[in-house]
Amino acid sequence: MNVAITGASGFIGRRLAARLRSNGHAVAAVSLRRTPQPDDFAGCDAVVHLAGEPVAQRWTAAAKERIMQSRVQGTRALVAALREHPPNVMVSASGVGYYGSRGDDVLTEREPAGSDFLAEVCAAWEREAQKLDARVVPLRIGMVLGEGGGALQKMLVPFRLGVGGRLGSGKQWMSWIHIDDLCDLILFALKESTLRRVLNATSPHPVTNAEFTHALAHALHRPALVPAPAFALRALLGEMSGMLLGSQRAVPEAALLAGFEFRYPDVGGALLKILGPRSDR
Repeated sequence: MNVAITGASGFIGRRLAARLRSNGHAVAAVSLRRTPQPDDFAGCDAVVHLAGEPVAQRWTAAAKERIMQSRVQGTRALVAALREHPPNVMVSASGVGYYGSRGDDVLTEREPAGSDFLAEVCAAWEREAQKLDARVVPLRIGMVLGEGGGALQKMLVPFRLGVGGRLGSGKQWMSWIHIDDLCDLILFALKESTLRRVLNATSPHPVTNAEFTHALAHALHRPALVPAPAFALRALLGEMSGMLLGSQRAVPEAALLAGFEFRYPDVGGALLKILGPRSDR
C-alpha cells in the first residue's frame, strides 16, 4: 500500500511512518505548509491526515485563529487536492476535545459535540474531512503516551524532580492511548474496508488525573506531592487550561466492536512499557 502522511515529521507521524515502512508499505510525506497539489498524491492508495497547529500553547486570539484555520483550511486544501484522484481511504485526526468537558459521562462516538473552542475546532475539522468522496475515518485521539515526545515528555521533568502532582482537583477524566496502539489503530482503519465512521482513539480504560498522577509517580519511583491548583493553571495558561482541567471519559466503543485489540489497555502497564523498570530514564 502507498500511504501519504501529512504531519509526518510530528510525534505521531514519525512513529507511524516507521511502522508502515516496517510492514512493507511505501510512505510519502506531504507538507501542508504550501497548498497541496494532486501530483503530491500520485499513486497513493491511502492518506493519513495528522497536520495541524499545536494546541498546547497559550490561546491568544492569533493562536486560536492559527489552530482553527490550520485544520479547516488545511483539510479543505487537502480534500481539494485529492478530488481528482481520491484515495481508497483517508484516516483523519481529530480529538476527544470534540466532546467538551463532560464530567463523569462515559463518551462513546455517538455523543454530540461540545460547545467550547476545542469542540468547535474538532467538529469543523471532521466536517471538512468528510467532504472527501472516499472512505473517511476520523480518529478522536486522546492524550498520546510514548517515548520521546508528546504530553508525557513535558511531564517527566517535574515528576523526576519530585515536584509533580495532580492538576486541579484531580477528579477530571483523562482519555489516553499508547502511541503503539494508536499506530495499530490507524493501520486497522486503513485496512478494514467496512470502517466508515468516527473512532475514539483512546484506551478502553480512561483514568482520572489523580489516578494518572499516581501511576506516573509509581512508574518513576517518585512522590507526587505537589498539586497544581486550578486557579494557578488558569492564571498561567488562560483559556488553554481547560485542556488540563476539562474532563473527557471517552471509550473506544466503535473500535472494540470492529474487533480491534489494544496492546496497552491499562495506564500503569503503558507507562511501565514506555519508561522501563528504572526511574532515571
